Amino acid sequence: MAGTLEDKSIWEDGEETLGEEVLRMPTDEIVSRTRLMDNEIKIMKSEVMRITHELQTQNEKIKDNTEKIKVNKTLPYLVSNVIELLDVDPQEEEDDGAVVVLDSQRKGKCAVIKTSTRQTYFLPVIGLVDPEKLKPGDLVGVNKDSYLILETLPAEYDARVKA
Repeated sequence: MAGTLEDKSIWEDGEETLGEEVLRMPTDEIVSRTRLMDNEIKIMKSEVMRITHELQTQNEKIKDNTEKIKVNKTLPYLVSNVIELLDVDPQEEEDDGAVVVLDSQRKGKCAVIKTSTRQTYFLPVIGLVDPEKLKPGDLVGVNKDSYLILETLPAEYDARVKA
């Protein structure tokens, strides 16, 4: 084995050469290198603080979003049929400085659903279900207020009909 961190032989060699190098340096250079190291330490500490703060805010966002998902997944769902799935790319010619509707700028899949209340809705954001797993004719459960697709439902069938 090459040696562990507790093995002093891996540290001694570097200390001797570093010590000799420091002994040969003038005092001004030692002071300037010390200042450079102090500045690097301050930069690294501020970077660590920034990253820990960013981690805390991300954890708070995750916690808030999981709570929102729990609230939105409350029953009863509306039963809906997926009518159509659309691939939407924002139009590039709308760069004239006018007001931009964010729903028209989304990239990805969109859906058209028909609910059990006989209403048809366009969903610019599909919801919690992977858009690749959906196909027209699928039965889905949607939130009764936001119409976001929360889960796919098993296909309806009549037990009296035998295939």
